[in-house]
Amino acid sequence: MRAVIQRVSQAKVKVNQELISEINSGFLVFLAIKSDDQEELIEKLADKIVNLRIFEDQSGKMNLSIKEINGEILVVSQFTLYGDVRRGNRPSFIESARPEIAEPFYEKFIQILLSKGLQKVVSGKFGALMSVELVNDGPTTIIIDL
Repeated sequence: MRAVIQRVSQAKVKVNQELISEINSGFLVFLAIKSDDQEELIEKLADKIVNLRIFEDQSGKMNLSIKEINGEILVVSQFTLYGDVRRGNRPSFIESARPEIAEPFYEKFIQILLSKGLQKVVSGKFGALMSVELVNDGPTTIIIDL
């Protein structure tokens, strides 16, 4: 599994120019499932993200988690995170899980985040062509590979 976590002051997703999800301060998580990922990684990744301390405390140090700031999470599926361009200029997505495998993992990831007591967890639409807007806070971007 691969996740790109953007610390944001706001983010939203539109499908066919219709707003489907939006958050205020928190994380925009782009999530990709690899073809050989195991289900136990879902919980591990969710825990890592919920406990990631990249929000500033009173001293200006990155020391607070999303739970500690009552932040929100927007999860967007993005199989292109496994795009391989080592050979040529056209990406190969052979490492990305097929939709019939990736979608249940994606849905379970969202359910696990919801169970962690976060203020708000919303998502994009799996497999859809989405327009994602965000205001990166920092900018702060973290990549997690499991």
